[in-house]
Amino acid sequence: MYKLRLIQTLAIVGCLAFAACNNQQDKTSKTVITDTVKVQRFGMVTGLKPEKTAYYKKLHAAVWPGVLKKIKDCNIHNYSIYLQKIDGKYFLFSYFEYTGTDFNGDMAKMAADSTTQRWWKETNPAQNPLPEAASQKKIWQNMEEVFHTN
Repeated sequence: MYKLRLIQTLAIVGCLAFAACNNQQDKTSKTVITDTVKVQRFGMVTGLKPEKTAYYKKLHAAVWPGVLKKIKDCNIHNYSIYLQKIDGKYFLFSYFEYTGTDFNGDMAKMAADSTTQRWWKETNPAQNPLPEAASQKKIWQNMEEVFHTN
């Protein structure tokens, strides 16, 4: 029974792949057959100045379209930022997934973008880097992943 279902599944996938690759009439087809994409997950943390909390939230409630486009162009997906108050101090935690093949190159491309640079001029003064990040002239501190499950 298992082998029969496997053969049926492979036959269906093969037919779909053949149809997607050979469909000359339907130019709007969204079917794409690709190899498995490697996803790198990143968690980062930084502080947030208490007097800048409302402004930071306001900025992120309406992120500039050019910033969102550059994030996508640089192979970043599922980008989230969370806020937490701990012992009277505010911290930001960010999470994103990277699907490109040249992380440093994509980050350099993002840093060179004039819209992103203007965005950072708004967000960076609100943030309060942790000591290790500050010593490296960075805003966000990378975190070590200790667990993941799908």
